[in-house]
Amino acid sequence: MSFSEDLRDELAAIAPRRRCCRLAELSALFHTAGVWHLRGRGELTVHLDLGSGHAARRAFALLRELRVESQIRTYPRRAFDKATRYQLHVVVDARAREILREAGVVSDRGAPLERPPKRVVGRSCCRAAYLRGALLGGGSLSGPRSPHLELRASSVDGAGLLADVAGREGIPLRTLERRTHAIAYAKSGEEIADLLAVAGASETALRLDEHAVVAGTRADANRLANADEANVRRTVQAARRQLQAIEQLDVETLPRKLREVATLRVKHPALSLGELAAKCRPPITKAAAHHRMAALQRRAGR
Repeated sequence: MSFSEDLRDELAAIAPRRRCCRLAELSALFHTAGVWHLRGRGELTVHLDLGSGHAARRAFALLRELRVESQIRTYPRRAFDKATRYQLHVVVDARAREILREAGVVSDRGAPLERPPKRVVGRSCCRAAYLRGALLGGGSLSGPRSPHLELRASSVDGAGLLADVAGREGIPLRTLERRTHAIAYAKSGEEIADLLAVAGASETALRLDEHAVVAGTRADANRLANADEANVRRTVQAARRQLQAIEQLDVETLPRKLREVATLRVKHPALSLGELAAKCRPPITKAAAHHRMAALQRRAGR
């Protein structure tokens, strides 16, 4: 299984609780993977062209939660590997048009939009959901060695929106126009890991960070390599347990101090507790960060 497939499988398992986040994720899916068709008597249909069964099932479940009818079909890709691709077909009836309008996929008059209005990605949680939908619909990731991340869009305007959304979360992306589409991309392992963490792919982000740290450790003197690698792995394992606990909680309802350290851990899954403590405002001690993280794990029952 490729790194991209691992990423899509992890993201497809995430089901946001808030309606605004569902709409943002749906918006990104349609803007990155949607193909529109105008049929007889003015009937408008759209299909999502997806490369992962897990992504297709996630999109189907998302539409079903919003009470929009859809059908899943499969076809072999026209390439040497003949890989199976998935199409999710939606007839844009009155119910679908209203949901797609609310998600910023079509205008008030029902015409497809190249990018959603600002309200769709106005909140931080919605920006994370939009990035997640873009990764599911048109994302590709290579790595962990020499990582490269691409988010596909139908136009330069759409790629620019992806870069803007990521930029508002502190993650720089560059854009590039190609013959048939445009992309927003990143080549820095740290930037890619940060974006994946924001989108909710903590496990994949940790794999990237772990590989980068281990590779750096191996470049050091041989007498320190084994000890350093063990410390890195302990940090990664501790961070993984903390992230699993945070995923069980509604972060927005936590007290401010706990919410701050939980948000920092999600955004920086590979940092040590001491480094997380230094990022708090105002900075706190490592012991205080440990106390807050333990409180989060107790609340999650871990």
